Amino acid sequence: MLIRCWGSRGSIPVSGPEYIKYGGDTTCMEIRAKSGDVIIVDAGTGIRRLGNHLIKEGCYKYNFLLTHGHWDHLMGFPFFKPLFLEHPEIRMHSGAFHKKFMESMFSKVMAPPNFPVRFSDLKAKIIYEEARPEKFEIGSITVVPIQISHPNTGKGYKFIEDGKTFVFLTDNELGFVHPGGLTSMEYLAFCEGADLLIHDAEYTPQEYKLLIEWGHSSYVDVLDIAFHASVGKLGLFHLNQERTDQEVDEIVEACQKIITDRGKKLECFAVAAGMTFEL
Repeated sequence: MLIRCWGSRGSIPVSGPEYIKYGGDTTCMEIRAKSGDVIIVDAGTGIRRLGNHLIKEGCYKYNFLLTHGHWDHLMGFPFFKPLFLEHPEIRMHSGAFHKKFMESMFSKVMAPPNFPVRFSDLKAKIIYEEARPEKFEIGSITVVPIQISHPNTGKGYKFIEDGKTFVFLTDNELGFVHPGGLTSMEYLAFCEGADLLIHDAEYTPQEYKLLIEWGHSSYVDVLDIAFHASVGKLGLFHLNQERTDQEVDEIVEACQKIITDRGKKLECFAVAAGMTFEL
């Protein structure tokens, strides 16, 4: 399983010299299965560069998953160039969402006056897979959804291939249970033994005290989950739109100090656009 990040920023894309290291694009993850299947998770602004890359590669079959329908996870979709070509085949996996969820979310993004081309006028072949709430297969990868604790709800995902596990939980608040969300202990169980956990860690502990119920986690809560779940690697995700590269580095340093002070062994880093992981 090959995992590549095309955008890790939260809420809104940003640019400027202070955002070079971690990038300014919003959420988009690419997963390649050994079966050759391509899985795209979320359509934040990072999906624009991914689309260009896939065309250049000559790859035209994709599987789409969404974590939820907030704007920063959808806004890049109209700029995914394969949509405007006739030969791409796109499978929309609603997973634990209702069957029309994907079509509803993407068509709203492209509905007038939001965008000049309607979703119904796209040239690519779009196939809607049946909703499967518990787990399903995409090629050689098993996908297990879970409810996230976030305003308006959503899904996180576990990807399993050849005994290796990648858990992706963005926009998940560990310190507060939103309607439809789960407890931190349930997320801990979901992450148990993961080789790679990428989790929302937008806030410092001080910030979180002022922003409880906003749908995002303090990095301290995320570390606790990673410790108790015995994960191999932890990637801090959904980087705050105001957080400069230096400030992100300072959070990583604070995490590494906690890891050392507790005598734990955990590889912890902030996820940057362009990072790749092989499991």
